[in-house]
Amino acid sequence: MHELAITQGVVDVVTARTGDVPVAGVRLRVGRLSGVVPDAMRFCFELVTAGTPLEGAALEFERPEGRARCRTCGQDFVLRDPVLLCGCGSADVEVVAGRELSVVSVVLAERRAVT
Repeated sequence: MHELAITQGVVDVVTARTGDVPVAGVRLRVGRLSGVVPDAMRFCFELVTAGTPLEGAALEFERPEGRARCRTCGQDFVLRDPVLLCGCGSADVEVVAGRELSVVSVVLAERRAVT
């Protein structure tokens, strides 16, 4: 399950930027052609955030569709799966979207004064 390593990388990137500040939420962009399963990441997120400033943070996903451009006929089209084939029959296509995997935003938790 490569989602465990990817999720650990996300947590490492966020904590490198936020330090010990508690995090309330993380939004990721995970393209539909990235090969990453959001439900598996969600499961891994709970595991790898235990004992970190991200523990209990909400994890949200943006799921951009796959898009491609045919080099033969010039058509732009949606890719519903990783089969790179244009409607004209050409397999000479360029994937232009859908493989993204990035942190879009991080929401820091409110710090409450202890009295």
